[in-house]
Amino acid sequence: QVQLVESGGGLVQPGGSLRLSCAASGSTSRIRRMGWYRQAPGKEREFVASISWNGGNTYYADSVKGRFTVSRDNNKNTVYLQMNSLKPEDTAVYYCALDEYGGSVYEYWGQGTQVTVSS
Repeated sequence: QVQLVESGGGLVQPGGSLRLSCAASGSTSRIRRMGWYRQAPGKEREFVASISWNGGNTYYADSVKGRFTVSRDNNKNTVYLQMNSLKPEDTAVYYCALDEYGGSVYEYWGQGTQVTVSS
């Protein structure tokens, strides 16, 4: 079993920055990929970014390219999401996810952290 704990959410003004963290614990020897998703009120959960655990390949949703950066610390089993130039439409609950098998789904999810962008 794997446990994921996100942190770093909060209230920020438009144009501001936040850094989210997600620490994995438990059986973490088979991490293949970690990702970030978000869900705004009344909307479906959507992909934000992901990073492969060995090669560090990164992928982003078009809506966040150039503003968000995903990174990882393999020694700490932690993935980060640096969010810059935040917009009100970035307001959502952000979830991290972990994939053990390199497939199309994530097996483990965190509890989510709220990000609110408002003046």
